[in-house]
Amino acid sequence: MPDQKTDNQFREQQITETLEENYMPYAMSVIVSRAIPEIDGLKPSHRKLLYTMYKKGLLNGSRTKSANVVGETMKLNPHGDQAIYDTMVRMTRGNGALLHPYVDSKGNFGKQYSRDMAYAAPRYTEVKLEKICEELFRDIDKNTVDFVDNYDGELKEPTLLPVTFPTVLVNPNQGVAVGMATNICSFNLHEICDATCAYIDNSKADLLQYIKAPDFSTGGTVIYTKRILENIVENGRGSVKIRGKYRYDKKNSCIEIYEIPYTTTSEAIMEEIIKIVKDGRIKDITDVRDETDLNGLKITIDVRKSSDPNDIMNKLYKFTSLESSFACNFNVLINGRPKVLGVRALLDEWLKFRIGCIRRQLAYDIQMKKDRLHLLKGLEKILVDIDKAIKIIRETEREDLVIPNLMWGFGIDEIQANFIAEIKLRNLNKEYILNKLNEIETLLKNIADMEDLLSKENRIKTRIKHELRAVEKKYAKERLTDIIDEDEVTVITEDHLIEDYNLRIFLTNDGYIKKIPLTSLRSSPEQKLKEGDSIRQECEWHNKSDILFISSKQTVYKMKLYELPDSKAGALGDYLQNILGLEADEHIVYFIVTDNYDGEILFAYENGKISRIPLSAYATKTNRKKLINAYSAAAPLADVLFIHGETEIAVSSTNDRILVCSSEQIPLKTTKSSQGVQVLKVKKDYKLKYMKRSEECGFAEIKVYRTKTIPVAGSFLKDADKPGEQLTLF
Repeated sequence: MPDQKTDNQFREQQITETLEENYMPYAMSVIVSRAIPEIDGLKPSHRKLLYTMYKKGLLNGSRTKSANVVGETMKLNPHGDQAIYDTMVRMTRGNGALLHPYVDSKGNFGKQYSRDMAYAAPRYTEVKLEKICEELFRDIDKNTVDFVDNYDGELKEPTLLPVTFPTVLVNPNQGVAVGMATNICSFNLHEICDATCAYIDNSKADLLQYIKAPDFSTGGTVIYTKRILENIVENGRGSVKIRGKYRYDKKNSCIEIYEIPYTTTSEAIMEEIIKIVKDGRIKDITDVRDETDLNGLKITIDVRKSSDPNDIMNKLYKFTSLESSFACNFNVLINGRPKVLGVRALLDEWLKFRIGCIRRQLAYDIQMKKDRLHLLKGLEKILVDIDKAIKIIRETEREDLVIPNLMWGFGIDEIQANFIAEIKLRNLNKEYILNKLNEIETLLKNIADMEDLLSKENRIKTRIKHELRAVEKKYAKERLTDIIDEDEVTVITEDHLIEDYNLRIFLTNDGYIKKIPLTSLRSSPEQKLKEGDSIRQECEWHNKSDILFISSKQTVYKMKLYELPDSKAGALGDYLQNILGLEADEHIVYFIVTDNYDGEILFAYENGKISRIPLSAYATKTNRKKLINAYSAAAPLADVLFIHGETEIAVSSTNDRILVCSSEQIPLKTTKSSQGVQVLKVKKDYKLKYMKRSEECGFAEIKVYRTKTIPVAGSFLKDADKPGEQLTLF
């Protein structure tokens, strides 16, 4: 459509043309000049501010008013003073947003962990550069990086800083551009230096050996997930979960939260806690208050004395930002183009950049030394006849002819002649000149060494490694953020919202399970069973517990009791074959219910051996439903018994021999598949038949069967103890 001017001086234009002329330049400006960091780990606003402070001598000097720095920075940064000061605040030690702050601060700079804590005006605060900034500006005056004109062409500023370590991975960086964003987490300096050195030696090195997890300035605890960290290292994307830290004050019945995730604030957490308490989702919290002071962050939560603080905190992790995520998006400008790179690729780009800086520095130093050598070579020539040089200078009538006459007299160039002419008369002696000429040999060696270094990339990489080790030794700190494996984390699910009540569990010989609430059982105690079926085992417990089913195939199946449907006394129950997915020839021989996995399991085998295994051996960190090799397969299983503490047991063989002993006589084994020890000596053609608690047997004279040593054959069952046929497990 052709351009047309209306009476109101409006111009009609294609939307694509408008976007190209107006929107695209703005978008590129935001991406390249504002929101996305470069390989030195800095955005332009950060770089301009730090360079201004460097030029003001604030690296080694004393602090100055922040307002002075802001004013000077405006010569490089066209933004307003408030925007510049906001940038400074985030880089200060006082604010605590960076793992390794660049600005040494005095005064109130707010806190990263607080949303509402306002920082003081720049006229009230003072700043200087931290010592670590020496590594940001090292050799910047030796042509290590490019310089460009500032916005009005009055000053020069660096396009990048020649950082001696990968700052892009050591301090966090966030930004939102047009159509893209960046979110770079921080890593421990010690780990990054180690990883970089390892990468220099081998570009395919396993970086996870060195980089454990992100490290945040606000501390907390990172929930470690290997696959997520691998994705961050290789692709630069992945969401890291962070939890706050707490301690329980039993005396005052309160929980103190003293570290929170980097991505949230204390005010946000308190608001969330108040809301869920009002909603009735957590009933054990009576009060919450902010007790943050000069000693640091502290959110105090008063709880009921009967409550479980760990349970409360697990629920708070679930329902509040006390557990939150840092979504990594490692978007960095590489040669002016935004790229999403993993840690490995970022180390590669930084290494290329650092090699380039060192080469430029070497080229600069070589030229400086060559220039010096050139001057000394000219001085060497006048050593032949010092008197001649003095004579030429003395007899030259005009000052402007001194240099040409020296050039003609000794065959030197203008630069050499100027150098000689500027030597003081008192120094025109043989001793002075000889001392100066001694520098020639040293200069030649230095130049040769630097030229060799310049030509050999491996030597440059070795130098980089030395620099990294020096930085590590000088500035590395212990991790602030702890690491916990995801398997060790208590995950709050619907389990914690399940109603708890008392119940009774029945297991039948035909493999039916019945879970009956006690309230229902009282009204109808008579149990209905399948014809020919009988109750094998029963137990009274409560709904929010674990139940372990031991099968005939050396397998343990784990469930939550509430996962079993409630039943009635008048029902047959639920068939375990269908619930657990048992094999055709597999059946359940025993079940155990527990809250804390205390106690021990006794496995009795037909060959007379018994193994004693702690129930805790079956307490997996994950929610695995099936544990194979749960007990020994060396001999057929005869019986199972679950006990707490020392228990007197009775063991019988098929030839009616009985022994009674203490469970403590059987060694405790930590290996689930252990064959145990021989307890009952059984003859050929006989086998162990059953194992019971001694009090369940009702022996008339139990001392006849007791033994203090194992193994033994046992004593024959007395006539008085033969009420009827003993039942076997199977």
